[in-house]
Amino acid sequence: MTRSEIENLLRQRLAAVEERLQAACRRSQRARREITLVGITKTISPSVVALLPPLGLVHLGENRPQELWRKAAAVPSSVHWHLVGHLQRNKIERTLPLVRWIHSVDSLRLLEALEKEAAKAESPVAVLLEVNASREPNKYGFAPEELPGLVPAIRTLRHVHVRGLMTMAALEADPERCRETFAAVRSLRDRLAKEVAAPHRLEQLSMGMSNDFEVAVEEGATLVRIGTALFEGLEREEA
Repeated sequence: MTRSEIENLLRQRLAAVEERLQAACRRSQRARREITLVGITKTISPSVVALLPPLGLVHLGENRPQELWRKAAAVPSSVHWHLVGHLQRNKIERTLPLVRWIHSVDSLRLLEALEKEAAKAESPVAVLLEVNASREPNKYGFAPEELPGLVPAIRTLRHVHVRGLMTMAALEADPERCRETFAAVRSLRDRLAKEVAAPHRLEQLSMGMSNDFEVAVEEGATLVRIGTALFEGLEREEA
């Protein structure tokens, strides 16, 4: 495809996702401004990523820190990067200066390592705790019953600001089958939010992807992570 064809395709797909988001907001009587669309760029090239900010998509997410580093160099610093995949502790130092959000904190050791690095950099970092609510053995994340036991440790953090929870529902042909998972994570977030104080505010719910984000919005998602619906077929393209 030519650069112009890629731009037009991205514009059409963004409009289609936006229409679906707005319809989900109407059904759940929510304001569209409550939900942030995060474009997950893991399958596309840096040159295609660079087309997204002019189209209005400024929240971008990556699964792998190394890919985030590479793609962050291709776009303006005004882009808000979200790390949505597993973060190894040896990649924290290089990743923290580039990200606005880390969605995928999945262990107490990682929380403690992030606190140490953020304190050294004198720059706070916003994180979400990843919950394996679907209890799939191949997924990272805390089991739901583990999170209440983390509250005392969270209360000691000063440079890591815990802002909510993240989950990934099981892949289902019928997205309605994901509703129970999303509702359970929202309920867990609501309970934990009452047990922490500033600088922690458990306001955010990162849940919902291309196949199920409308149900996630209806169940309270504030961040939806969309890749396939925007970028399918563009995996090998260079703008």
